[in-house]
Amino acid sequence: MDIYAIRKQQLIKLIGNQKKGACAERWGMAPAHLSQILSDKTAKNLGDDVARRIEMVENLPRGWFDSLSSDDGDRYPTSKAAESLTIQEPSATAADQVKRMLAKVKGLTTEARDRIVAAAEEPDDGRPDVFPANISSLRPTNDEIVIPQYDIRAAMGHGQVPPDYTEVVRNLVVREEILREKGVTYTSAKSLGMINGWGQSMEGTINDKDLVIVDKGVQDFIGDGIYVLTWHQELYIKRVMRLDEDHYRLISDNQHYENQTARIEDVTIHAKVLLIWNARKA
Repeated sequence: MDIYAIRKQQLIKLIGNQKKGACAERWGMAPAHLSQILSDKTAKNLGDDVARRIEMVENLPRGWFDSLSSDDGDRYPTSKAAESLTIQEPSATAADQVKRMLAKVKGLTTEARDRIVAAAEEPDDGRPDVFPANISSLRPTNDEIVIPQYDIRAAMGHGQVPPDYTEVVRNLVVREEILREKGVTYTSAKSLGMINGWGQSMEGTINDKDLVIVDKGVQDFIGDGIYVLTWHQELYIKRVMRLDEDHYRLISDNQHYENQTARIEDVTIHAKVLLIWNARKA
C-alpha cells in the first residue's frame, strides 16, 4: 500500500460520522477538494502540506497520516469534539490561536508554519522580529472590519510557486460602508484578505505590487472575474472565463501578454479578487 492509500484510509477513519463539509471548513479546504480525495473515481491525493495541516488542527502527532500502525483509536474526534475546535477558548495561548489561523492558510509549507508557531511561542519583549501572534489589539468598531494582509506573491505574468514566508504582515481596518459603496460583496468578513500582485500581465487593472482585497471564501468558479489561482503548481492572478465544460480561458489584461487555455481539472481557485487597493503618487 503506497503512502497516498494509507493517508486516504486514515482520512476516512478520521472523518468517521462527521459531515464532510464541516471537516473541510475546519481544515481550510474546499469541500470539492476533500470529496475528490475521498472518491475512488479521481486521482486526487492527500498531499504533504494538507496532511500536516490537518494533523495540526486535530492535535495529532506529526506524520500520523503516514502510518497505519498507530493505535490512536481514541484520537478520532467525535462530532461534538470537532465542533469545539472552531470555538476560541478563553484559555487558548497565542500559539494556539496562531495554529488555528494558519490551518486556514493555503500554500504554506510545513517549515514555514513551524517557524511562525515558534515565533508566537516566544515571549513578547517588544522585539520587531517577533511575529505578531494576535491581531485582537486592533479593535474595530461595529461598523468596521479587520482585513489581514498576507505576504504571498500572486504572479501576474510568469507564475510563481507560493513562497515559504506566507504570513500576516499587517492589517487594514476599513468601514464596511466603504466596501458597500464600491459595490463589493463577499462571503464573510472573516474570508477577506489582502495580497500583493507581482508582474505586468494584468497591468492597467492591477499593476506591479498593487494590494488587492480578495475573498478566500470563494474557492470555485462563480462566474467571469479575476481570481487567485494555481495552475500547474504555480500561483497567478488572472481574469478567468469559462470556455466550455472542460476548459477555462486565463486572460491577461495587458495586451502584450498572451491569453492561455487551461483544463479545469488543472486549475485550483484560492480566492476571488474584489478590489484593487492601490496608492498613486499625486
